[in-house]
Amino acid sequence: MPLGLYISVPFCRTKCSYCNFASDVFSRAVFDRYIARECGEIKQSQKAAERMGGRFERQVDSIYFGGGTPTILEVAQMERIFVTISQTFAVEPEVEITMECAPGTLTAAMLDAFARWGVTRVSLGVQSFMDQEAASVGRLHKREIVLDDIARLRAAGISNINVDLIAGLPHQTRESWERSVDELIASAVPHASVYMLEVDEDSRLGRELIAGGQKYHAHFVPDDDLTADFYEVACERLNGAGIEQYEISNFAREGHESRHNLKYWTRQPYLGFGVDAHSMLHSAEGAIRFSNPDALEKYVAGAAQDCIAVSEEAALQEAFFLGLRLNRGVDLSEITKKFGQEALGGYSEAVSDLVAAGLLEREGSVVRLSARGRLLSNEVFERFISTPADA
Repeated sequence: MPLGLYISVPFCRTKCSYCNFASDVFSRAVFDRYIARECGEIKQSQKAAERMGGRFERQVDSIYFGGGTPTILEVAQMERIFVTISQTFAVEPEVEITMECAPGTLTAAMLDAFARWGVTRVSLGVQSFMDQEAASVGRLHKREIVLDDIARLRAAGISNINVDLIAGLPHQTRESWERSVDELIASAVPHASVYMLEVDEDSRLGRELIAGGQKYHAHFVPDDDLTADFYEVACERLNGAGIEQYEISNFAREGHESRHNLKYWTRQPYLGFGVDAHSMLHSAEGAIRFSNPDALEKYVAGAAQDCIAVSEEAALQEAFFLGLRLNRGVDLSEITKKFGQEALGGYSEAVSDLVAAGLLEREGSVVRLSARGRLLSNEVFERFISTPADA
């Protein structure tokens, strides 16, 4: 089974107040050291995988550059990564290569290089088409820049474009949210990702909201109910426009679903390289998961990876809470075929309870999240993480 590759580039022009990723603003002086470390990791990936007991495959059918903002690298730095990948792996001719991009960072030289490298897909971190909302969380672009980037990508031969939006940003109203969604639809991009603002200790805005403060425009953040309403509006409008929901946060026209992200949700093997990158490989016993440090200096210094073997019970739980992210849901007959007739055990009760609560829908042997279940998905997933199979 071909691998997916994830390439972490944790560098940003500015750190957005809502961001809880392992990315930040760093001096360009560290870029070359980081790229050298990452390329070294790629070259040693087969030895590392075998040392940990994972099944290494050279065939690759998806490559995803995420961050951070990969497009703030110099073309020569990015070129070094592509060359290293091509020397280490057998990249399939029909590979999907995705590049995350902050609007306004697409130079002419980078666009030309995309064609040379075979980039097929670009994900634009727009978050809002309303200039005030984007500026309030530290985004440096305006609406006109986004539309210009989309036009330039198409002129360069890249039409497979994703646009990210976040529901719940400061100053967002029902009217402004609808305008952002309508702008996305009008842009005719074939893929959209819609996230609800995460409130946790890992972002500046999240910490301020938890503390009840006013920094970072926290007192202008819509409440949870309104944010949920925004999400439902997006679902309705995007589905109505033919950009159909296929995962909790992702929508696509037919044939434009993210191949790389589908690997995560369907437990296909992938390797991650760079800061805070995660990997999952099949093994003789089932699967292993391993991850890199989430601090830049620790990673560059060569700190060891964390590695765990995925037990059969853990694999079964993953099959539920990852599979349920997808609108197509989980086929219980496939679960029993893969894990054995007795595998469902206590999960049958969890499924029944969640169906009765209106959080899951059941059609024959297939269970999937209801519209309400997608809003409360973490509560649903907790049932499958905490329920032992033989309960």
